[in-house]
Order: sequence, then structure tokens, then C-alpha cells
Amino acid sequence: MKTTHAFACLAAGIIPAAGQAQSNSEEAFLGTIVLEMPSVPGMEEDTISVSSEGLALSNPADLSELFVAEPTIAVGSSIPMSQKVYVNGIEENNLAISIDGARQNNKVFHHNTTTLIDPALLKAARVDPGVAPADAGPGALGGALAYETKDASDLLAADETFGGRYKFEYDSNGDIFSNSLTLYGREGGVEYLGFAKVADGGLREDGNGDDIIGSGTDLLSGLGKLAYEAQTGDRVELSYERVVDDAIRPYRANIGTIFGGRPLPAERPYDLERTNIVLSYSDTTPTAMWNPTARLAYSGTELVNDETDLSTNSVTQGETVSLNGELSNRFELSWAELNTGLDFYSDEADLDYLAIASGARETAREKLNNIGLFAQARMEPSSNARLSFGARADFQDFEGTDGSSQSESGLSGNISGEYDISNELTVSAGYSHVWGGLELAENYILNPAWDYSTSDIEEVTADNLYIAANYALGAWIVDGKIFATNIDNARAATWGGGPALSADVQSRGFELGLGTAWEDGFFRAGFARIDTEINGRSSDSYVGNYLTMPMGDFLTFQVAHRLNNGVLLGGDVQVAFDFDDTYDSDTGGRGAELDGYTIANVFAEYTPKRMDNLTLRAEVNNLFDEQYTSRATYGQEFVGEVEPLTEPGRSIRVSAEIVF
Repeated sequence: MKTTHAFACLAAGIIPAAGQAQSNSEEAFLGTIVLEMPSVPGMEEDTISVSSEGLALSNPADLSELFVAEPTIAVGSSIPMSQKVYVNGIEENNLAISIDGARQNNKVFHHNTTTLIDPALLKAARVDPGVAPADAGPGALGGALAYETKDASDLLAADETFGGRYKFEYDSNGDIFSNSLTLYGREGGVEYLGFAKVADGGLREDGNGDDIIGSGTDLLSGLGKLAYEAQTGDRVELSYERVVDDAIRPYRANIGTIFGGRPLPAERPYDLERTNIVLSYSDTTPTAMWNPTARLAYSGTELVNDETDLSTNSVTQGETVSLNGELSNRFELSWAELNTGLDFYSDEADLDYLAIASGARETAREKLNNIGLFAQARMEPSSNARLSFGARADFQDFEGTDGSSQSESGLSGNISGEYDISNELTVSAGYSHVWGGLELAENYILNPAWDYSTSDIEEVTADNLYIAANYALGAWIVDGKIFATNIDNARAATWGGGPALSADVQSRGFELGLGTAWEDGFFRAGFARIDTEINGRSSDSYVGNYLTMPMGDFLTFQVAHRLNNGVLLGGDVQVAFDFDDTYDSDTGGRGAELDGYTIANVFAEYTPKRMDNLTLRAEVNNLFDEQYTSRATYGQEFVGEVEPLTEPGRSIRVSAEIVF
């Protein structure tokens, strides 16, 4: 099959940080973004490790660095615990997000992140922008985002039974020290893996040399896996993953300062913990009619703001939990591969607020249960055509904070295909209609006094469309894509406005890519234009909480080259252009212009020939010490009202990793 603008993955053992890839086993048509990198060089012919820990040449420390080379993916906030991911301009909460197949329900507080994850844990991340298959899970309004963590088999060579890795990293901006240790092994049919990481540091400085409020580092992440595989191929695996971020943050963690309003402390403690537990069964020796997946998972996020010692004198706790699972089977039929099955989730959102002085306590809870039936067919009608289509039916039961109930059901469908017009030219298109049904409100706005009887919560639906093309011109690949997403009746409840408020969201855009590879390296560039609207007018980041925000034009470059002595050199550039299609809520007209910026990062990595188990890396991030705020960060259009969080200025990051 054709490659796309990231086709340089075969260049001298170098893989781009992120690529749009295709595979016969899992459909990944033009526009699908797959970040994947095994940690043992040579394990796969088409993906070879560059850094021993991480998914990208950028050695990502957070989500913004994970997706650094993708112009259609934006990440807001300079503080990892308040970062949000936007795919084609759509906030990640509108995607079907999973970690190791476990559904994520992390809509706790609009001032902190949706899904806190440490990239050091990851083996792969896959993004289906817009159009997603039916087996990606329920609620894929704007696509799907699937994270996959590492297994022992990803880190061990075929003849090894035990191994380990230790990595030390230091970042000069904030004096951040990071230490991680991974141990893994297999004996007989048993596999095991243990990973732990601790990162600690002070306040970071922006390009002007000013401290970024609440930007200290206090992160603990861990992953444990235990699996047993019988000689018959039956495999059972249990995984436990936990990430904790506990530090003093801006009072509103995704905002520097708000001018005016009620007096509040500048900062407060944020103790954010996310847990993911997955028990799964599969068969590693499947037959044409027996290739099952069985999964039972628990995922949850808890946030505690303990303001006992502050003027606000209160404690707020929000927790989301999800018990979810899947039973499915892939059938290899004469005409297609058919994946069919059942999935379910039982989600809860809880709020517990205590005013210390008065002793007044307020608690609220919403619940949502969903059972889904799905089928997705993947086929090759001819040697130069690929087709994927599917449908799902979902049945929901909802319970409000007052104990009232509401039940709904709906159908979703999708179709995607690509066709090789010639050896050089491939075209692709896809469409999906998604019934998302009912959604839980954010924990921190749950109100026990809400009256659900006046109006039912509307069912959210979405329509996605894309058309793409890919052309190979000698050693170069050129590709392009246009895309559109409409989300109708997205839930937009507010504490005072009631539970049934909704909003319509629209995203339109296109992207262009150019790439080439040579024996020892690659180069690629990407451009994207993304226009977003809310309720028929230009978007803003306030009403756009959990939905979208102003985007605009983005340009990215990435290059890497390996020298004869084995040193790998590379870098990337991200450009955001000035953007003036914003919204002023006071006038109903155009708002303030968002400033553009240009950011460059460079790195060098070396593995000594006489000590090939050691990897040394040095990088300079924000090379030109640019003073800027990421385009996807909240509040930039509210000039004079909001001081948005700025990004870190120049930093030097060094790391050493040893494999044993």
C-alpha cells in the first residue's frame, strides 16, 4: 500500500515523530495519524527505534511535544496537568479516547487537563481525525484517540528473558530532574513489566525571563503489567497504570490571571490522579472464525483542591469513574475481515464541596450507562482498493443530580475507502454519522438544584467528512486533505444555567504535506488551516470549553539526519500565523487578533559503538527564546480580562539512558 507524507520511516533506521500510515491489518486511510515506535531496533522492518524511551524524535515530555509535528493537532497550556488536545479543532472530550482499550471518562474540571498521561509510558498513539470506525468505541463525535502502553515483548529481543532500562533527564528551564526505571521479563508463558518515573522541578520561565505561575513539576507515573500466554495461544493480561500530579497551580490551572471579578488567591493546590486498570483476553493463534477480544476495565480521575489554608477556606473534590468492557470477535471471511461485538460503560461524575467556615456541604452526581452493538468490515475489493464500513447501535440510561432519569438510543455509521489510481497517486474519502446521545456534565459545575423536568437533555450527533489524496513524485511525497465536522446539540450545561443547555460546533479545514527521505534521513513539512464556529459564529475559548476554540493557520517542519559516526541530528519548527477570526461577546463582532509565533527545537543523539546499550541526548527547545502563548491555550482573545499562560522560553534538556 501507499505511504503518506511521513513515508520516510525507512530512512536509515529513522522514523518521523508522527506519521500518517497505512496497514493491511488495521485500516489507516490517508489522514489517520499513527505514532508508533518499538524500543528494540530491528524488531519491525517498517518502524525502528530512535530514542529508547518515547514515541517521537522530539523525546516528548508532555502532550504538546508528543504531537509536535502534526499541524492539525493543537495542544493548549504550558502546564501538563491543564493541557487539552484539539484534533482538527475539536476538543478531545468529543473523541472516543482509550488507554489500552479502556474508555476514558475524565471530564472533571474545565481548568485542568482532560486526560493526563505520561508519554514515557506509551508504545503507540493513534488518532482517527473525524471519521472513526464503529469498533473505536461509543461517542466518537470528532474521531478517536487511542493510547497504547508498552509490553515486555516490545522491549525484549527474541532471545532475551529479562531486561531493564534506567533513564535520567535534566531540563535547565525549571531545573527539572526526571528519573525512570523499567524492569521487564518473560519466563515460560509469563510476561511482566514494571515502570516508575519521578519528575521534580521549580517554576519555569517564559521567553521574557518571567516566571510562569504555577509551572512547577511534581509528577509520579507508574505502569505494571502481568500476562500469561498458554501454548494454545490463549493470553490473559492485567495492567495497572497511575499518573499523579500534585503541586501548586494557578487558581484556574489553565489561566495565568483573570482581572476583576471576585477576589481569589493567585494559586491553589491541585492534586490530580488518574488510574487505569485493564483485564483482557485474546488469542495469539487465531483462526479465520475465532479471533476474540474480551476486556474489562476501570478508569478514573480524581481532582482535589484543598484550600483550607487560603482565603477561600474550602475543599473541592471531583471524581469521574468508568467501568467499561468489550466482547468481540474478528472473522476472516472470503470477502472481508469483520469485527463484530458488544461494548458497554457505566460512568459516574461526582462533586463534593465543603465550605470549612460554615460547615456547609454540597454533593452532586450524574450517572450514564451505555450498551453498544457494533460491526466493522474491512476489505480489499481489488489489489488497488481498500474499503472500510461499519455501524453501531447504542442504548443509554441517564440519571441526573435530582435522581431523575432519561433513556435514549441511536444509530451510527461510517464508510472510508481509498483507491490507487496509479502507482503514484492514491485518493481517499470517508464519511461518518455519529450518535453520541447523552453526555455527563463536568463535575465541577454539577448542581444538586438542577431541574431536569423542564427540558430533556438533547442527544448529541455529529457528521464528519474528509477527502484526501497522496502523490509520489520521485523521492518526494505530496499529500492533501480537506475535512469537515459538524457537532449538533453538544451538551453545554452551566451551574446556574441548568443541565440542558447545548451548543452546535463546526470545524472546516484542509492540510497539505510534503516529505522526502534519503539514505540517512528525512524531511517533511505540513500546513493546516482550521476554522471553527460555535452556534454559527466564530468560536471563542469561553463558550468553547470542552468543544473547540479559535485555531487558524499552522505550518510545521521536521528533519533528521544520521552522520557517519552514528550521531543523529534533527529538529522541528512550528509556526502559528496571526489569526483575527475571533469573537467579542460584548459586541457580537470580531474580537482581538491572536498573535502568531515561530518555535524551533533541535537535538543531537548518540549511542557509542563500544557501548551500544547507552543513549545520550541533548536538545535545545524554543531555540530562539520566543515569548508566546500556544494557540490552543485558553483566553487569548479576552484582552484586558485574561492573562493567558505563556510557554517556556529556551531550555536545554539532556538525558542518558542505559539498557541492561
